Amino acid sequence: MKSTNKKAYWWVPTLYFAEALPYVAVMTIAGIMFKKMGLSNEDATYYTAWFYLPWVIKPIWSPIVDALRTKRWWILTMQFIMGVAFASIAFTLPFGFWLQSCIALFWLMAFSSATHDIAADGFYILALDSHDQAFYVGIRSTFYRIATLVGQGLLVMLAGWVEKGMPLGTGDDATHLCEPGRIAFSWAVTFYVMAFLFLALWAYHRFALPKVEKQDELAAESPAAVQREAVTFRQVLHDTLKSFAATVKIFFSKQQIVAALLFMLLFRFPEALLVNIVKFFMLDPAEAGGLGLDTETVGLAYGTIGMIGLTLGGLLGGFLVAKDGLKRWLWPMVLSISVPDAVYIYLSFFPGSDIWLVDACVFLEQFGYGFGFTAYMLYLIYFARGEQSTSVYALCTAFMALGMMLPGMVAGKLADLMGYQMFFIVTFICCAITFLVSAFLKIDPQFGKKEDAKKE
Repeated sequence: MKSTNKKAYWWVPTLYFAEALPYVAVMTIAGIMFKKMGLSNEDATYYTAWFYLPWVIKPIWSPIVDALRTKRWWILTMQFIMGVAFASIAFTLPFGFWLQSCIALFWLMAFSSATHDIAADGFYILALDSHDQAFYVGIRSTFYRIATLVGQGLLVMLAGWVEKGMPLGTGDDATHLCEPGRIAFSWAVTFYVMAFLFLALWAYHRFALPKVEKQDELAAESPAAVQREAVTFRQVLHDTLKSFAATVKIFFSKQQIVAALLFMLLFRFPEALLVNIVKFFMLDPAEAGGLGLDTETVGLAYGTIGMIGLTLGGLLGGFLVAKDGLKRWLWPMVLSISVPDAVYIYLSFFPGSDIWLVDACVFLEQFGYGFGFTAYMLYLIYFARGEQSTSVYALCTAFMALGMMLPGMVAGKLADLMGYQMFFIVTFICCAITFLVSAFLKIDPQFGKKEDAKKE
């Protein structure tokens, strides 16, 4: 039964803003911060690549989230945990043990964020009828994108502004910090801002989210009640493992499973290598082969202009597939996600390029990625059709995360060994893998077309 006591426009935008921000913090902001705090490319990419793991194994515990407590309870609990984690990262940055603490806290945030994803998407389905689900899908996607832009754009720029804004104070009372101290302070301010924002969202959602599920409460803590709870949890765990095994069996019994697995794991192989290294390339000085840009400029170029290009590319991809079908646009999308990677080879040969040219290159690469990524996501939907499509799709997204995680773990080491210029050349050569895994796909020519387009 759908709840009507809360208007969806009061909570759908903020819920999906809250879903995106911690993901951006873990996957993008963490890497930039690690680099600025003095970690090597190898260490920064290795640590951040491991943060993909919660999204890899998310299908295993999603049934537990569905079965225990309510979606609303999971959403509020995870948001509070993530708000505290943001604040804790900010608090530990000035201390010598900052790295160990930040890794542990980012891990906590990653698991909480993945759990929040499960609960938020389930809550969206429960709280809205089919008409409202369709009506608000564009709104939720828009605010997810806005949160991404705020995270890897404005918040990264904030760290750059604070870093350049030193010394603290004015006149004779001004206090100067050493370079590491300035950087640590700038990121601490940024994470305190994120903590305040996230705890504000948590407080708001306590009142804005409608109560659409009934929650079984234990009676007073009697031995019989505790025993019933234990039995319930064991049953949930048993049913979860049984359901997951059935999903795995269906997944690996599908036609073209080998081609599909290779596609899921390797289609984005070049992007998995590039995603963090590009930002490090922008930050490193010219003597290290980089562009020598400051944090603020990187936030503007990659986090803002690049994000706009990514969004426009995705919108164009969705429009064209709806018109002509995925099969018709598969190869243009493969070209689009691959060829623009060459812009970083160009920039590595001309490190003194004007900032407008850097912005243009980033926009082109991200536009191409957004356009090409449409094919990837639609193929996952195509492959998941049939029995237990939702669970199969969740398993597809786990392999998608794994495909980003494994190359990311070695990207920094390769960049350090080869240098940026050779790394970008090798990455561009690896685009052949994207072409190869796409060549084995068999797709219904009608898939993706709107109904009126199919009749023509």
